[in-house]
Amino acid sequence: MNDKKIATRQSYGETLVKLGKENKDIVVLDADLASATKTDLFAKEYPDRFLDMGIAEANMLGTAAGLATCGKIPYASTFAVFAAGRGYDQIRNSICYPNLNVKICATHAGITVGEDGATHQMLEDISLMRGLPNMTVISPSDDIQTKWVIEEISKVKGPVYVRLARLATPVLYEENQKFEIGKAIQIGEGTEGTVFATGVMVAEAIQAKEELEKQGVHIRVVDMHTIKPIDKETIVKCAQETKKLVSIEDHSVIGGLGSAISEVLTEEYPTKLERIGIQDTFGKSGKAEELMKYFGLTAKTIIQKFSERPN
Repeated sequence: MNDKKIATRQSYGETLVKLGKENKDIVVLDADLASATKTDLFAKEYPDRFLDMGIAEANMLGTAAGLATCGKIPYASTFAVFAAGRGYDQIRNSICYPNLNVKICATHAGITVGEDGATHQMLEDISLMRGLPNMTVISPSDDIQTKWVIEEISKVKGPVYVRLARLATPVLYEENQKFEIGKAIQIGEGTEGTVFATGVMVAEAIQAKEELEKQGVHIRVVDMHTIKPIDKETIVKCAQETKKLVSIEDHSVIGGLGSAISEVLTEEYPTKLERIGIQDTFGKSGKAEELMKYFGLTAKTIIQKFSERPN
C-alpha cells in the first residue's frame, strides 16, 4: 500500500476536468455542494456546462434525466444521503425506468463522513441502488480506481451510481492497473480465508492481510468495486478455494455488499459468510477514524475473525 492518501471525491473532481476537455457532451450538475463534492473544479474550467441546481436534489436528477434524452452525458453530484435518499423517486422513475444515461456520483457516503453525524451518514444507499433495474453500482477503493471508474462510465450507456468517500484513503493501485466493470480484483492467493471488501474498507482488508501473514495466516482480499453487476465467478471460486469467508463494508449489513455476496452463495455454492458492517443501526457523530473503531470497520476486526475458533 502507498503511504499517500487521497479522497476519492478529489479524484472524481479531477477526472471530470479531464473528461470535460475530451468530450463536449459531458455536463455536470450539483446541488449546492460543489466545493465539497469537488465538482467546482469542473465548474471553473467549463462554466457553460456546469449547473448548480441549489438545494433541490429531486430537480437536479430530473434535469439530468432531461439532458440525457438530448444526448448529453450528465454527471449529477451531491452527498450520498441526498442523492440516494431525497432523490430516490426521481432515480427510480425518471432515470432507471426509462434507462437513461445519467451518472450519479454521490460523495460523503458511509460512516466515514464523521462529524456530520447520523443524519448525513448514508448507510443504505448500496441497498437502495442495487435494487433498481438497469442500475450499475460501483464503489471504488482508491484514487487510481476512481479515476478509471469516472472515465469508464462515460462510455457505458445507462444509469450508474458511483459511491465516493469524504475520507482520504491510501492509494492502493499502480497507474497501469487494469480494471473492468463487473470484475472483482483478487489480491493474494491465500487459502485460509477470503475477505471481500469495497470502497474505503479495501485498505483495511489489505492491512489485515499483511498483519495476518506475519502470524502465519495466509488470506486473500477481493476488491468488490462493482456491486452490481456482481462478480459471481470470483465469489464462487473463493468459496471453493478458501476455508473462511468474510465481507466488510462501510454500509449496513442489510442489503449491502455482504447481502449481495450471500445471495450468490445461496444459489451457487452454499457456505457461511461472516459480515462486518453497520449492524442495523444509525451512525454517530465523531471523527471518522474513531467511528471506524467504534463500529468495528477496521483491520483489527478482520484479524479477530481469523483468530476465533470455528463453531
